[in-house]
Amino acid sequence: MEGLPFLILIVIATFIVAGGLASLRILMGLGKRILTVAGNMVAGIILLLAVNILPFINIPINPLTVLVAGFGGITGVGILLIGSIIGLV
Repeated sequence: MEGLPFLILIVIATFIVAGGLASLRILMGLGKRILTVAGNMVAGIILLLAVNILPFINIPINPLTVLVAGFGGITGVGILLIGSIIGLV
């Protein structure tokens, strides 16, 4: 009966390793998504500042436009541009 506790230890260690690998895979996928969203936010804010340098486009820099550019990224800046051309912003 001395071999049975060793076998149980091996089975428990296998489950711990498998759970750790599954958790690592989930965290890596989540980290990739977070990095993508963060990069999109930075690109949107930089593009908003770059577009605002143009003399014929006047998008005011306020919390609402920064949020739209941040969460929308390049698409958000495009929406702000269209709104500026139409006269909504």
